[in-house]
Amino acid sequence: MLGAAFAVLWSYQRNRPYLAVLAASYAFAGGGFLFQHFTLPVGLAPSKFLSNLCFCVSGSCLVGAIVARYGRPVPYAGIGVLAGSGMAAFCWFLFVQPDLTWRILVVNFALGGISLLAAAELRVIRDNGPTERMLFVLALLSGLNFFVRTLAVIIAHGPFKSYADLYASSYWTTALLLQALLSLTIALSLFTAAALDVMKALKAETHTDPLSGILNRRGFEERSAQLLDQCGKAGFPVALVLADLDHFKALNDQYGHEAGDRVIADFAAKLRSATGVRGAAGRIGGEEFAVLLPLCDLASARLFAEAIRAFYSAGAVDGLPPGARVTASFGVAARSGTEGLMPLMRRADEALYKAKKNGRNSVRLSYERPETVFVAEPLAAG
Repeated sequence: MLGAAFAVLWSYQRNRPYLAVLAASYAFAGGGFLFQHFTLPVGLAPSKFLSNLCFCVSGSCLVGAIVARYGRPVPYAGIGVLAGSGMAAFCWFLFVQPDLTWRILVVNFALGGISLLAAAELRVIRDNGPTERMLFVLALLSGLNFFVRTLAVIIAHGPFKSYADLYASSYWTTALLLQALLSLTIALSLFTAAALDVMKALKAETHTDPLSGILNRRGFEERSAQLLDQCGKAGFPVALVLADLDHFKALNDQYGHEAGDRVIADFAAKLRSATGVRGAAGRIGGEEFAVLLPLCDLASARLFAEAIRAFYSAGAVDGLPPGARVTASFGVAARSGTEGLMPLMRRADEALYKAKKNGRNSVRLSYERPETVFVAEPLAAG
């Protein structure tokens, strides 16, 4: 059922292949338990071999999917060595020197080692959120389950002589119980992670302009509010740059809307590259863009705007005829005190208007400051 549930999720989210691997993991786990209880026509030993092979493949797929989901490098070599050596030892104690107890030990130790590999990879990101922390703890518990529980039960109850003894033992009872609990808990955590992925993607879509690939107005305002709050608490300077493509309507009329879309996408790509990850770049209107620059004063923001202006006006845009150039005008304002985003944008917009009015393809600055309210003290009598 869990395998089918992850398969359905993957059918709706083909861009997340880890869901398909999770579906395979739980399907193999189900096959492993089935082959434990039903003997195939080929005989008991091959059936047990298939059962434990399914368990090893299931554990390997589960660890690989969890690690891949969080963007960590999947430890293929470690998984391969542990699973391969575990199955090789299992085959030795199944076909060459039959010993049920040692078969139980080598398979459980292999699965425990694979679980601890997942814990080692998740350790780096365990503080990223509750889901990551939960999966890290579950990976540790799974490793302890395979190592500690197996040793404790075998030491307490002695070696197993036959599968009848195995299935009647506390080892098998605890294995079924803990496997069910861990499987369900891990599955619920992964379902939560998948739901968070969907919510994150939806939020990104609502905050991203589809044409330019940068933030839309709503996304820019939310991100800017966060940056202004952080910089305000730390006492860091912040500057805002507004940009407007010159004669954009005429460009659309002359070369077509498709060319205009390419111009917007090209300009946005240059803004995003120049802004980097610290700042926020957004398309806040048809051909109007905004960039919030933390740790930048008015002079630094002016250099930023001048560099973009010179670089963009000197380059060619894909989709426009050779020799066709597109320019932009810029307005720059630096934050004063605890000034909010809207007043800062109004001042930058006034500077942008001056740049458009005075010939375009230029940068203008706002030297204005918010008005300071003075409280007059009453004159002393006498």
